Amino acid sequence: MKLLALETATDRCSVAVLSGGRTIALTDDRPRVHAKRILAMIAEALDEGAVALEDLDAIAFGRGPGSFTGLRIAAGVVQGLALGARLPVVPVSTLAAHAVAAERIHGAKRSVVCVDARMGECYWAAYRTGEGGLPVAVMDDRLIRPEQRALPDGAAWYGVGSGWASWPVLPEGGGSLAGSDSGLLPEARDLLGMAIEGLDQGQAVGAADALPVYLRDSVAWQTAPGRT
Repeated sequence: MKLLALETATDRCSVAVLSGGRTIALTDDRPRVHAKRILAMIAEALDEGAVALEDLDAIAFGRGPGSFTGLRIAAGVVQGLALGARLPVVPVSTLAAHAVAAERIHGAKRSVVCVDARMGECYWAAYRTGEGGLPVAVMDDRLIRPEQRALPDGAAWYGVGSGWASWPVLPEGGGSLAGSDSGLLPEARDLLGMAIEGLDQGQAVGAADALPVYLRDSVAWQTAPGRT
């Protein structure tokens, strides 16, 4: 399996290539460099993995929710690459990628993801680690107000995402966390396992349908960056 993955929905710009069982992962945490760095990082990762774009089985990208600008960058780049190389695309939830990163870094098997969505709202989801080590949604990705947060049933939930810095305490009666990491950011490599599963389950889409998920109704997809 040969895959390219992009994740730009957070402050981290990240690229990963899976080739021959080896993963090449590149990240850049400098603010507002996604548009300038993403193509060079893709070229570097493909070169290090000794794989041509045309030889890939698919491209995966973090579909959101997350930064509107970051999502448009990823979707636009993926659309262009996939169309030119005639590759399928696997969109992957960025909140699910947070859960994968939480297990990779903290060993967390149950993650509650809370990402600051601005405008007094947050992106919210809960995932547990299923068979094969992939996240299974306990609460689907949603946009809510912070006072609507409540932990799922069960114990040992771990909080990840920027929203835990903005709203570290759950509403009264909302339960408690085993711990939290508000600075955790997913990487493109956290998408790879879910992308393989998506391919196996026929969830890949064509380039034109590689669209971001905003969750906020007032935001509409129009054209990719640089297109008219």
